[in-house]
Amino acid sequence: MHAYNVVRFRVKPGMEDAFVDGQRVGTEPFIGFEGGALVKTGDRTYCFIGVWENFDRLAAARPAMIGMLDKVRSTLEDQGNGLGVTDPVSGEAVLEYPPTA
Repeated sequence: MHAYNVVRFRVKPGMEDAFVDGQRVGTEPFIGFEGGALVKTGDRTYCFIGVWENFDRLAAARPAMIGMLDKVRSTLEDQGNGLGVTDPVSGEAVLEYPPTA
């Protein structure tokens, strides 16, 4: 089964283009990364969903992912409640659904 990481962001007012552009440039290839998406979930809120070969590959990529975050950190609002600028979760799939035709 794959592993997934999901990260919630809230972007500062007027910084959405800079945030999205920052996600496009300078992305390093991660070993075991099989794809993902940046999803706009509301007013200035986004969620990144990543698909990984396995949890070990995801865990090994964390330092580089933090480096990517550092490039856009100034565009993000603090989430509050001690979370900082992101609300990340990750884990291994317990059930996966195949694409439908």
